[in-house]
Amino acid sequence: MSLIKSISGIRGTIGGPAGDTLNPLDIVKFTSAYATLIRRAAKNDSNKIVVGRDARISGEMVKNVVCGTLMGMGFDVVNIGLASTPTTEIAVTGEGAQGGIIITASHNPRHWNALKLLNEKGEFLNAAEGAEVLAIAEAEAFDYADVDHMGKYSEKDYDQYHIDMVLGLDLVDVPAIKAANFKVAFDSINSVGGVILPKLFKALGVENVTALYDEPSGDFQHNPEPLEKNLQDIMQLMAKGGNDVGFVVDPDVDRLAFICEDGKMYGEEYTLVTVADYILKHTPGNTVSNLSSTRALRDVTRKYGQEYNAAAVGEVNVVTKMKETNTVIGGEGNGGVIYPAAHYGRDALVGIALFLSHLAHERQQTPGLTVSELRKRYPEYAIAKNRIDLDASTDVDAILAKVKDMYSNEPGTEVNDIDGVKIDFPDKWVHLRKSNTEPIIRVYSEANTMEAADEIGKKIMDVVYSMK
Repeated sequence: MSLIKSISGIRGTIGGPAGDTLNPLDIVKFTSAYATLIRRAAKNDSNKIVVGRDARISGEMVKNVVCGTLMGMGFDVVNIGLASTPTTEIAVTGEGAQGGIIITASHNPRHWNALKLLNEKGEFLNAAEGAEVLAIAEAEAFDYADVDHMGKYSEKDYDQYHIDMVLGLDLVDVPAIKAANFKVAFDSINSVGGVILPKLFKALGVENVTALYDEPSGDFQHNPEPLEKNLQDIMQLMAKGGNDVGFVVDPDVDRLAFICEDGKMYGEEYTLVTVADYILKHTPGNTVSNLSSTRALRDVTRKYGQEYNAAAVGEVNVVTKMKETNTVIGGEGNGGVIYPAAHYGRDALVGIALFLSHLAHERQQTPGLTVSELRKRYPEYAIAKNRIDLDASTDVDAILAKVKDMYSNEPGTEVNDIDGVKIDFPDKWVHLRKSNTEPIIRVYSEANTMEAADEIGKKIMDVVYSMK
């Protein structure tokens, strides 16, 4: 089955039978369910729903189905066209809309697409709301508007609005960036980053820009997830010299990775760590990331005398914890920067502008500072990622409960069970989470070296295997 329905939305492969893939019938059903929820839970008098999409080949088809369905449900549609996820999020509040739908499968391959669902704040639906959408869709409990109450359709471009918001942030120092005369390269994987990033660089005063895969064709030239194994082309480009930093985004531009001037990966986990260092240097406050993110953010936060908190995996969980804890910067270790001064959503544009401001300021203190030298200023950790395959009949929750009990009383060790089980040793950690879609346990582990991280991860895996 290639159709995945969850509380965060619906995603699947294009083409194939109804109920088993992402097809027009299921798109109509799920969009209708979302519209029904929004109508019930309306928190303002607007009748608008914002729709934006990445550049996937299927995007035009999905957009037409979504917009027509929303109009059939009586909503006025504001289509902002090819737009990043963060652009769509801020367009919801910019329009004073009741919600928004982002048509993107994020880092999934080209034959996938998805609907991400937003509330009136431009934030993702919470678990209860997502579950209600699923229930409405299952029951097909929706009513369409009659001919006199059908919604209207309009189009609008929100790219400049988004860029202006970024430029208006107090810690985005455009004069410093311009004076630094940076030379940058970027890989936007044939999606909407190729549309908005050149506009951002121009607005920031970055004139020397080399683009790679910037044509928004949706025909991705490599696997779109911004991991080292997929980024050899821009790494080779950077290794030739002549550029200060390389930026990589995923198809919907909410994840951000850096490439050093010598062509080596900066480390996706350190995107948030570096931006947080800059923010905390100027703004006292706490930080949040998810349980599977690097400990380096905790270390940097404590350096400034502030408090770090961990959230369950998932952007909506991170945002909830951020709001609870007076957080000035937060996000996820996959390159997701969430800066509340901008909005509560992962935003690569915000990340780029803050990083360049940080680098420009650091070069004022240390002329000629390279990105690889900047990276060495942060605590060194490595994360290993493994998985435990289980039988469909295995009681995963019981296994995780046993692991928790086994380590709960170990001296110097902390155990967190808000999302699976995370075992925090003094110098390393292991996080075990069950998958929501297949019978596996994901095992993430971190230590000072990759060898040590893999070793502790496999040690805990052996414990689990002994319980099966």
